[in-house]
Amino acid sequence: RNTVSAKRVVLSSSQSVKSFYKQDLQKDPNYFGSFFCWGEHMQYIYLLIAVVFEVSGTMLLPVSQNFTRLMPTAALIACYSASFYFLTLALNTMPIAVVYATWSGLGIFLITVFGYFVFQQSLEWRAILGLVMIVGGVVLVNTYAPHK
Repeated sequence: RNTVSAKRVVLSSSQSVKSFYKQDLQKDPNYFGSFFCWGEHMQYIYLLIAVVFEVSGTMLLPVSQNFTRLMPTAALIACYSASFYFLTLALNTMPIAVVYATWSGLGIFLITVFGYFVFQQSLEWRAILGLVMIVGGVVLVNTYAPHK
């Protein structure tokens, strides 16, 4: 008898969850599930994730030794694929010019910084000034750009 009532409780709670998600889907046709719906600024999180994957893939380029090492090459391809996936998610609510300017600008900045620390590449003061200008441009573009 207790087993039957426990099954009814589980069944009714799972039906409640299904109806909850069904109601959310009806309210918002772009609903992707609870993982992808964290608020109105989610497009920036998608964009930052895309930048992280793009920078990771680029940092793997020298490690892959011209695509002769299998694991770094596979990781590089996976990183770039994930980067483009999250880039398309950001494009759902942001103009392409803003997304691409942010993605490429932050990518250039982070790759240069990581190249300095990881691969001991030198930076002149003019390069540092250029990086500061890139970051300033990304901030300006995101501050004054209209969203979809």
